[in-house]
Order: sequence, then structure tokens, then C-alpha cells
Amino acid sequence: MFRIIKKSLSTGVVTGHYPAVKSPSEPVSREAIEKAKPFRRSLTIREVDTGSCNACEMEMNALTNSIYDVERFGVHIAASPRHTDALVVTGPVTVNMERALKDVYKQTADPKIVIALGDCAINCGVFKGSYAVTGPVERHIPVDVRIAGCPPRPAEILAVLDMLRGARTEADK
Repeated sequence: MFRIIKKSLSTGVVTGHYPAVKSPSEPVSREAIEKAKPFRRSLTIREVDTGSCNACEMEMNALTNSIYDVERFGVHIAASPRHTDALVVTGPVTVNMERALKDVYKQTADPKIVIALGDCAINCGVFKGSYAVTGPVERHIPVDVRIAGCPPRPAEILAVLDMLRGARTEADK
């Protein structure tokens, strides 16, 4: 046991060092910020996987761990689309999930915000041209916010959610 402790103390931190996350300049439009005004204090989101590789879902799950703790910022993840303010859609829309995505969109109360998370949701990513893919999310439902990356890091997702909540918007200054 002491050998392991000694080795870990001499090795130090071995995790990756990432550059500081810059505030994204383009993913949140003025219309999306105006739409999100009623949700300034809290935002309830529902994640919908429409056929992805699950990398974006893992990054969304990382938002709830003790490092990022998205709940402290007033962002909650709900199980029912009827109780949500925003839909976070990951992956390209597949043939099997097209109807389900449209149903979830209809069940979400107005005003609703749709967030396309990851390159696959924005432009089909590596799945482009597949026989099982019917297109990106924007082809099926209107998208308000796009978060690029394959997959985007949790800090980038959190920065965009903060912008939506109005924590760091240029319009409020």
C-alpha cells in the first residue's frame, strides 16, 4: 500500500491539460437568447439520442458529476419532455428515430429551445451518407443552438448553457 502511495505522490497529476474554454462566439443566436429569457434562473433539459455513437451522451453525463455539477447553475435534466424547456438532440436522425424525435418535439411545451449537440447532430458527422440516416436534426425540427465538436467537452456545453441562462450574454451588458 505504501509503495502505491509513494508512486502516486512521485508521479503527480497525469490527466490531460486542456486550454481554458473560451466563451463560444457563434453557437447561440440572438433569437435563441430572446427565446430563453423566461428561463434565466433555471433551465430544464431533456436529452434525445437520435442514433449517435453515445460519445455526446457521455459528455452530457459528465455534466452531472462533482467536477462540473450542472445542477448548481440551475440546469436540471428531466425524464419527461412535458416538463422541459430545452431539447438536447445528439446524433444524426436515423430512420427509426425520426418519428420519435418529432413526437418529443411536439410534447415539449412552448417556448422551447432545441440544441443540436455534436457534429453528428449538426451535419451528420461520420454518419453522412449512411442508408440509415435521414439527415441532421435541422432537417426535421427547427434548431436554435448548435454546439460543435466530436464530442464537445463538458466545459463547452456548460458555457453554452450559461449563455442561454443569461449568465454571460452580451445583450444584458
